[in-house]
Amino acid sequence: MENFISYNSTRLHFGKGVVKGLMNNLGAAAKEIGETALLVYGGGSVLRNGSYEDTLKQLKRNNIRVVEYSGIKPNPVVTDVDNATVLGLKENVDFVVAVGGGSVIDSAKIIAVCIADKVKGWDIMSGKHRPNAALPIIAVLTLAATGTEMNPTAVIQNHETNEKNGFRHPVMAPKHSFLDPTYTQSVPADYTAYGIVDLIAHSLEAWFGAGDAPLSDKYVISIIQEALEKGPELMKDLENYDLRARIMWAATNALNDITMHARKSGDWGVHGLGHVLSYLYDTAHGATLSIIYPAWLRHIGSRSPERIIELGKSLFSTDSVESTVVEFEKFFQELGSPIKASEVGLGKEKITEILDLMTKNRVSGMHHALDESDRKSIVELMMA
Repeated sequence: MENFISYNSTRLHFGKGVVKGLMNNLGAAAKEIGETALLVYGGGSVLRNGSYEDTLKQLKRNNIRVVEYSGIKPNPVVTDVDNATVLGLKENVDFVVAVGGGSVIDSAKIIAVCIADKVKGWDIMSGKHRPNAALPIIAVLTLAATGTEMNPTAVIQNHETNEKNGFRHPVMAPKHSFLDPTYTQSVPADYTAYGIVDLIAHSLEAWFGAGDAPLSDKYVISIIQEALEKGPELMKDLENYDLRARIMWAATNALNDITMHARKSGDWGVHGLGHVLSYLYDTAHGATLSIIYPAWLRHIGSRSPERIIELGKSLFSTDSVESTVVEFEKFFQELGSPIKASEVGLGKEKITEILDLMTKNRVSGMHHALDESDRKSIVELMMA
């Protein structure tokens, strides 16, 4: 086991009605932080599921002045970060409230740093500027998927540089996150499936990382087993509160660092490959993962099969790389998530374009390094 520090600075409020509860509600949390909030959100879903209205009422009841920035995209872009930063500086906001899924909360994290340090978003994402501080962030989660509600990581894309980057810094962790599963009951089937895929992918990135972490491995297996068991049930009963709650909590635990303790690193190669598809074709993040993971597993299994076989034995009672991959494919298909690029309209004529951007962005894994020939093999397998 590697040396590690265990610490999570986010206070998580979980359950029905936590935003507007009688005690320890969002308004009370906001009142302790400041007087002016920058409220950021995406499109119409937060208006339909009640999260925006509940949040706004709590802020106003506690005499918080609210400045709004809407229109954050599902694959968030740095131009929104910069525009929201300009607004926040102009209005002298004290903190940021993010209502939405991972894209909104990720954007809020970078906005919070940019306002505090008075810098541009891509200065942060490119590593040009190391954060000194961030405004406090309150997150109201409306999609169970990314785990961003309880970690200090954000992913943003830049259409000028043709990049989609991730960045992590302790100051970016939300101060409070409110997780009410009722806000996810209206999420449509496709994005519900993508969220389940995402939480499994986060768990796998930890599993295939570097280092010996036996207890963390058990957490990984348990989280994936929860998704394997409850994911298909949820897809048949999308408004079921208990199933929504179980998937929501699983998604949080898949990326709140509990699976990473005692490891040198996760891998994150599949996420890097998937970011290229999201950038080029605006493919949903979870869909890129269900397409690429089977291809990645087959390719990595040809040179390093041991961890894949161990994973398969624990999850599916399988005894080979191929049988493990087939079980994952069957599960993704049962959810309704694609397992081949052709299912999202990408044919072999896209291979060169995809590989060129992967090479330009030097896509690799932190443990299983990928060179040009590796990337070519993986892309060809996902196109097969």
